[in-house]
Amino acid sequence: MSTDFQRARAALGDRLRELRRSCPDGRLTGTQLAERLGWPQSKVSKLENGRQTATAEDLAAWAEGTGQPQVIGELTARLKGLESDYRSWRRQLAAGHKPVQDTLNAEHAQTKVFHAWQGAMITGVLQTADYARHVFLRYAELHRSKRDTEEAVRSRLMRQEGLYDPGKRFNILVGETALRSLICPPSVLAAQLDRLIGVVGMDTVNLGVVPFSAPLKIPPANGFLVYDERLVIVEDWHAELWINDQDSVTTYMRVWNTLRESAVFGAEAQRVISEARRSL
Repeated sequence: MSTDFQRARAALGDRLRELRRSCPDGRLTGTQLAERLGWPQSKVSKLENGRQTATAEDLAAWAEGTGQPQVIGELTARLKGLESDYRSWRRQLAAGHKPVQDTLNAEHAQTKVFHAWQGAMITGVLQTADYARHVFLRYAELHRSKRDTEEAVRSRLMRQEGLYDPGKRFNILVGETALRSLICPPSVLAAQLDRLIGVVGMDTVNLGVVPFSAPLKIPPANGFLVYDERLVIVEDWHAELWINDQDSVTTYMRVWNTLRESAVFGAEAQRVISEARRSL
């Protein structure tokens, strides 16, 4: 969890504590507020001490319970500020994978220049339906989330329409590990690699592969996506980080450009993909 996120959540907790202590009808203890809201007292404590992230419903209930409904808008704005930086998978996947994909589709729709790095998995915008299906199933198992696999697959494939938009550019780097990782059956991976071979040479797509044999200036780490150099989305096991401060975006672009120096493109990229395909 990022330090900035921890600080913001702690600041929200301080505000909630302030509201509890300044009730118009008299100061409430944590136990009294918990009883009023029908919550365990531990929840009130965790929210005030920044050890649990509130939902929008939690904040609305807190404002009403402390007799200050006029602050709901303020609290909701604070929560959106938190979520703009840190989006836990537990919270995001409560309604399944499709809403997450729909949110990403909205970012893709407004983006002209897209950069991506994925070391161990094919980037979503280039995935076949079968490959995407297996990825969603694996993550649903990991996070024990709602299984809306087919809806999520359809939503993910919708953004592939952008590949045929002459006003967009997709600069995508993948590691050779991604070409060989059996996150799906070999027959599905084979079809996925055929798809990648077909993408090489498209005028809207600049696809590079970082081979196992390539010298690296930096160790390849987490995958990330850059939208018009205004937003970076980084995926980790527990959460997605949405990063929009310019210094951080510049750092991720520097990482992408450094990895690009180790990548091969065009016919050489097709050769590396074809070798992985034959190995299946």
